[in-house]
Amino acid sequence: MEVQGKIKMIGETQTFGSNGFRKREVVVTTEEQYPQHIMVEFVQDKTDLLNSFQVGQPVKIGVNLRGREWVNPQGETKYFNSIQGWRIENLQAGSGSPDGQNGPPPADQFEPAKDLNDEDYDDLPF
Repeated sequence: MEVQGKIKMIGETQTFGSNGFRKREVVVTTEEQYPQHIMVEFVQDKTDLLNSFQVGQPVKIGVNLRGREWVNPQGETKYFNSIQGWRIENLQAGSGSPDGQNGPPPADQFEPAKDLNDEDYDDLPF
């Protein structure tokens, strides 16, 4: 699954317990008729993926949905969901594509042809 939108907030990396579990949260605002503010958590070594991103940047995040069951001291069963990120991609214009190409140049960079002959419209060899 993927979440796409603009980064609204990037949290600091938090470390928990003696085992050094790390977590970092990012909030992405979707760009649709009713924008949603989606919090995605990155854990362990994935927290470093957020280092090169900043607020306002358009991104696409690969996510997994996670669910947990917990029984409280009173014996009641509770359920919790989280959205866990595993990849983040910059969608900013001018950032280039993964193969290093930015696509064709804009149409205004081409000069229009001036020497067209209306009678040569059917000069294809087949």
